[in-house]
Amino acid sequence: MPEQFTSLPEWLARGIVDLFPLATTGSEKDNILAARLKESEKNGKPLRVKFGIDPTGSDIHLGHSILFRKLRAFQDAGHTAVLIIGDFTARIGDPTGKSKTRIQLSQEQVEKNSRTYLQQLGDGKSKDFSLLDFETEGRIEIRRNSEWLENFDMARIIDLLSKSTVGQMLAKDEFSRRYASGTSIALHEFLYPLLQGYDSVAVQADIELGGVDQKFNVVMGRDMQRDFGQNPQFGLLLPILVGLDGVQKMSKSLGNTISLSEDALSMYSKLEKIPDGQVNDYLTLLTECNLDDLALNARELQKFMALHVTAQFHGMSSAKIAQADAAKIITGINDNIEDVLELSVATINFPVKAFYLLSAIGLCSSSSDARRKIQGGAFRLDGEKILDPNLEFFDRDELVGKIVQLGKKTFRRISSQ
Repeated sequence: MPEQFTSLPEWLARGIVDLFPLATTGSEKDNILAARLKESEKNGKPLRVKFGIDPTGSDIHLGHSILFRKLRAFQDAGHTAVLIIGDFTARIGDPTGKSKTRIQLSQEQVEKNSRTYLQQLGDGKSKDFSLLDFETEGRIEIRRNSEWLENFDMARIIDLLSKSTVGQMLAKDEFSRRYASGTSIALHEFLYPLLQGYDSVAVQADIELGGVDQKFNVVMGRDMQRDFGQNPQFGLLLPILVGLDGVQKMSKSLGNTISLSEDALSMYSKLEKIPDGQVNDYLTLLTECNLDDLALNARELQKFMALHVTAQFHGMSSAKIAQADAAKIITGINDNIEDVLELSVATINFPVKAFYLLSAIGLCSSSSDARRKIQGGAFRLDGEKILDPNLEFFDRDELVGKIVQLGKKTFRRISSQ
């Protein structure tokens, strides 16, 4: 653990890479947030910990879950999670990490995504697992920033714009790169960090959580609070999770994600293949396991990580079943494999060729895509590799109950229903 975080409790210090403001002027080791936590406990007044999500997609993945886990840690320590659904800012789109202007979403798209996000977090209504504490009184506030942003009139927007300068905006990495390259920057994109910063004012946040790529926006929240006469929030930043490729950040657009909505077997099977160099980061950021206690070789550590991360979202019992089933698939044994999503062949006319089968059940985008993947060795049926895209299956019953594997990550059981 970096020395500057040693005065923080372990549950808070684990995984963080930046915290500001950090120290008093008197001593480099006097952590202001540590002192604030002690004051909060003494006074019995929980801190308000803000985390905002823009529902611009339909899935929450493991990379997102790092920040939700830290938010849950604050809840468990007695503080209040202020979860902001950016239903207004999502319609602008966060320019962070983008090389061009994002397509603006409709209100209907954003609201649909919002409901899906809350379901995947386990809002107490749709699933047994809950990443956040939705049940304990006083532990969570769910706010939509349209509450305060929807009715901004021109006078308030102009006032908000006066809180920042063009120079400050161009200091943001994405804007400066786009400006230098001659790539267009729409004026409404400058509004995004200002509006997100105003969210901190609206909910009177004491702390804001974000990824390391969100520092500009979190600092903007501090500045905005100061301008509106509030005590500026602490910024607490966590790392970006590297995706399945072991190189780039986990991102749906890069196709290297593991979604919280995935079944246990699919999740475990993907995690078991995470590159060795990323396994310790996954254990640190996605579990509470003590790495100092682990004396495992690289392969054992991969399996240990896959088991414990899967257990975070599906329970240890289901994770162990997934681990056993993954081993059965690899060895070609298909007896009693559980917890695999099913794909129906009820509407397919037999006989059917292998390439058409994969396309018809939706595992490949087209027949030509299916041919390429089969010829490339990506298709297995109950562990047996099939290389002939024209292989015919004559009887529906001969396929029902078998496990289709496409690549290293996708497993489905064929059903007749």
